[in-house]
Amino acid sequence: MAGPQAAQPEQVTATALGTWPGEDPLEAARIIRGELGSPHLPFLAELPDRGVGSDALGRTASLLVDLAVDVQPHGWRIVDRPGKDFRRAHSALSTDINILADVIGAEDTPATDIKVQLRGPLSLAAGLHLHNGERALIDHGARRDLAASLAAGAGGYLSRVAAAAPGARIVVQIDEPEIASVLAGTIPTSSGYRTLRSVPGREATDAWQLVIDALRAAGAVEVVVSVPEVEAPFERILAAGADGIAVPLRALTSRQWEQLAGAVESGKRLWAGALDVANPAAALPRVADVVETVWRPWRQLGLPASTLGALRVTPSDGLSGHSPSSATAVLGRLTQVADGLNQLALG
Repeated sequence: MAGPQAAQPEQVTATALGTWPGEDPLEAARIIRGELGSPHLPFLAELPDRGVGSDALGRTASLLVDLAVDVQPHGWRIVDRPGKDFRRAHSALSTDINILADVIGAEDTPATDIKVQLRGPLSLAAGLHLHNGERALIDHGARRDLAASLAAGAGGYLSRVAAAAPGARIVVQIDEPEIASVLAGTIPTSSGYRTLRSVPGREATDAWQLVIDALRAAGAVEVVVSVPEVEAPFERILAAGADGIAVPLRALTSRQWEQLAGAVESGKRLWAGALDVANPAAALPRVADVVETVWRPWRQLGLPASTLGALRVTPSDGLSGHSPSSATAVLGRLTQVADGLNQLALG
C-alpha cells in the first residue's frame, strides 16, 4: 500500500532534530508546537534527561518486533524476553504520544505535519549488544534481523502517532549518527583491542530501503536520513529511496555541496543544519549570518533562488544539552532564518 505523497515544497520551513532538554513531555510538546506552527514542522520530542529508556537507542529498540532488549553493564543488549528497561522505554514513548494527543486536541488549528525520529538500522546495530557482549554490528544475521524488526515495528509506531494527530501528515527522520564509523570499520569491539569489520555499502542501502519502504507503506509522507557531515554517504541514502538528507552544514566540502545540489535538482529535500548550536552557552548566530551560510553555496552552485523551497532549516545538533529557554530560542531563531531565506526565494 503506497502512503500519501508529500506536497511539493513551496517555502523554506524549520524543524529541529528531536532531542529536547528536561523531563517534562507536556512542556516540551507545548513549546515545540507553539514555536513551530504551520508551515513549520513540529516534532515528537525525545527527552534523554529522563534516563534509561528515553535515550534514542532505547526508544527505538522499544519498537522492535520479535526482538527484546534490556540494559546490561555494557549497555543495551538483545535478550530472550523483555525486561524492566524495555518496558520503561515502551511506557515512556506511550506517555509521550498520549500527551501529544492531549496537546493537539486543545489546539484551535493544529499544524498540518508532525515529525518523529528513529535510530537507523546501522546505528542501532552498532549500539545494541548480543548475548556474548559483542555489538550486533559484528554479525550479518543480527544486522539483517534488526533491520527487518525495525521495519516491522515502524508501522505500529506511525499508527499510534496518526491516532494522536488526526489528519496530520507524518514525516520521519532516520538518525544514523554512527554511519561513517560503520562503513569505515572503525567501531571498536567490546574488548577495545580491535575494530569491527566495515559493513558493505550495499547492505546499508538495502537496510535503509527496507525501513523506508515500511514507513511509506505505513503512511509517512516524507522520510529523510540524518547523518553527520563527516564521510556522509549521500549517494547511498538517495539510492535507498529517501526523500532527503539531513546534515549539518558546518564542515561540508565543495564535493558534498555538489552532491546535495544534484539531489535538490532531482527533487530531493535538504534539511540544512545551518544554525550552529554545538555550544549551548554561546550566543545564537545572527539571522543574516545563518541565511548567508546557506545562500552563498546555493548561489555558487548555480541553484536558482526558486529552489530554496526544497530546504528545511535545522540546528546543527540536538538540543538536549540546552536549557529549555535556550532550546526555545533556537526554534524561534530557526523560523526567522526560514523567513529570511523565503524572502530571497521570492526575489
